[in-house]
Amino acid sequence: MKFTLAVIHTLALLFRQLFKKLHKGYLLGNPVTTEQEINYKIPFAHGMALISDELYESLQKNCNGDYANVETRNVLCSRDMSSFNEATSGLNSAHILDPVCEWLDDTEISPRRSLIKKYPSKFLTKNLKLPPLYCRSYPYFLCGFWANDDNVRKALHIHKGSIGKWHRCTYNIPNNADIHNTFDYHVNLSRKGIRSLIYSGDHDMSVPFLSTQAWIRSLNYSIVDDWRQWHTNDQVAGYTRTYSNRMTFATIKGGGHTAPEFRPKECFDMFSRWISKRPL
Repeated sequence: MKFTLAVIHTLALLFRQLFKKLHKGYLLGNPVTTEQEINYKIPFAHGMALISDELYESLQKNCNGDYANVETRNVLCSRDMSSFNEATSGLNSAHILDPVCEWLDDTEISPRRSLIKKYPSKFLTKNLKLPPLYCRSYPYFLCGFWANDDNVRKALHIHKGSIGKWHRCTYNIPNNADIHNTFDYHVNLSRKGIRSLIYSGDHDMSVPFLSTQAWIRSLNYSIVDDWRQWHTNDQVAGYTRTYSNRMTFATIKGGGHTAPEFRPKECFDMFSRWISKRPL
């Protein structure tokens, strides 16, 4: 019992410290919020000329705007969704202008990783050809070799045996997804007057900017700084709007799902201005 109370007390202190740190605010990029994001992929795809007017109108008519919960008995909607999936197949949903490249894993279970480890002299031969340099999976793959190099880990003061191998993305962590909608968290934080910056790369189809705009609008706060351009180096970097709950929404022109990866300069300028409480 004493141990349980000690843990609860420790957690309470941690949450109190975290809340104090929120005086600067919080920021989110292309965030999954309501798990209804698919409902906005269709209008996004239409606006980006990825599907025809006829298909878009048919989807609206036959699916009644609900593309997340399509009933199998709704044959017309299912047919239109199949047409939509076919029309958008072969696209990189994280950034619709980026090529679709092979995702190279840097783990031991990757066949290519195993071959490179077994035959290092053939690393750059035609038998083990890596994807073109313009593919983002290429540096993703190489960063695993860099981060796990003994000399690099020593330079980073990582004590041998203290932590395991570094992975850029770890998908095998056991977990239960029990929070399917974070909208109420934004409601509570807004009521407390905590600042926030919500941004969207405008070429992301995974979590389209339209879906983010929709849940922000549903907070029903008045606009204090209406829709306008924001700039970097005298060039349009995106568009922004600020609400009375101290929430700022911004798009990153040309950005994808991980906007700072695609537009680092613009995102750095955006964050620097926001964190110093200056208008974008």
